Amino acid sequence: PVPGRCAYFVARKKRFCKMIPAPGRRFCGEHGQQEEESDRKRIPCPLDPKHTVYEDQLQKHLKKCNSREKPKPVYFVQDINAGLKDVAEIPEKQVPISSLSKEELENLIIKLKKASNGLELRLEEQILSHQALQEALNDPKNGESAFKHLKQQASILGNMEKLHLLGPGRCFVEFGAGRGKLSHWVDVALQNVDNVQFLLVERATTRFKVDGKHKRRNSIFERLQVDIQHLCLNKVPILEKKKLPVVGIGKHLCGAATDLALRCLVESYTTCSDGENEEPAPKRSRNDKTEVASNDSADNESNKDDCKPVAGIVIALCCHHKCDWTHYVGREFFKSVGLGPVEFHYFQRMSSWATCGMRETTTKASTSEESEDQTNDTEEHEQIFSKTESGSDTLQGILTFEERKEIGCLCKLLIDHGRIEYLQQRGYKAALQYYTESAVSLENVLLTAVPSPSLIPEPT
Repeated sequence: PVPGRCAYFVARKKRFCKMIPAPGRRFCGEHGQQEEESDRKRIPCPLDPKHTVYEDQLQKHLKKCNSREKPKPVYFVQDINAGLKDVAEIPEKQVPISSLSKEELENLIIKLKKASNGLELRLEEQILSHQALQEALNDPKNGESAFKHLKQQASILGNMEKLHLLGPGRCFVEFGAGRGKLSHWVDVALQNVDNVQFLLVERATTRFKVDGKHKRRNSIFERLQVDIQHLCLNKVPILEKKKLPVVGIGKHLCGAATDLALRCLVESYTTCSDGENEEPAPKRSRNDKTEVASNDSADNESNKDDCKPVAGIVIALCCHHKCDWTHYVGREFFKSVGLGPVEFHYFQRMSSWATCGMRETTTKASTSEESEDQTNDTEEHEQIFSKTESGSDTLQGILTFEERKEIGCLCKLLIDHGRIEYLQQRGYKAALQYYTESAVSLENVLLTAVPSPSLIPEPT
């Protein structure tokens, strides 16, 4: 055993325990029973059987065990952004693509192309930059991987600036924040701007955060450790108090997380419905009620259009193969083109053909970018798929690599178009664009949305 460490040999791990025992003891508390003969019995913790506890101290331990369920924050509302509630619509487990017959695969591709007919297949390029990152971009100390991330962040900020989203009196909510680098650069870009809030949403605990770099007094950073599925922005104290318009941002927001974030912003967050500053409506006689009913509804619609609590959305998309029909916001669009959960399942799997499977070396290089940042938020998310996943063996001779890539891109576009239609139906001007070169990131599509101009006619 290592001097100063527990002398208990862990047979399962084929090494000595690494815990530090109390002064004068050979064994740690976990393995102390090996040293001293005692009637005290250690049992597995019921909250986490990976560690044990003295049976006579169980109740005391349960109150302080790190695995105990912690109290939910005030902004936690179970499944508020989950989407589909009807389990009857959730498809049963589908067979993998590699098990499909040639005819079944060809039928899927026919459906895909029919549904995509009329969509703009080539997106506009909006590869921009921002002054806030120029010094970092020109720093020779940054390697190629860090440079690629900086280019993406610069383009995201450039697109935000073009949409007039970088301004005072706003709350920037970064979904899937990880280390919080995107928020950091937004903060740098807003050096001389007052009344700015940042909410960094990340369900996992994150190491190597850049939060400590935020020294400005006029910007406030707060982390929300919660799954986006359960996040009610309305109940976040700082938003409840200040009622700031929100800008939702994200860099490579993985799969279903994008849909959860869109629903969180567009459906579950409102600042206009509480009527805090509204004057009470004058009382009307019974005869007046029928006459003004239609006018009231029209006024309510106008108020909804006028008062958008979400100033904008800028999200770099990725990992369409991790989308989920249950959470997907574009289900109505899929149904409108004759598709359902079964087709969605296969299209989401086929979307991986656009970026993965046949180019392991390139993909691996992309995935390992900025390795010191890859704690628990893999920024690129360009996964390396096994041959079974990509179906390369089965599809050999049926589809060429270029055909697979084209079909994968079409699947991603169709899924993203459903998101665009969802936003448009809720009063937003939404668009997809390439925000960086594919050599920088294979996941190079940015979704942007701002409230549509008011449809209320101008007074004559």
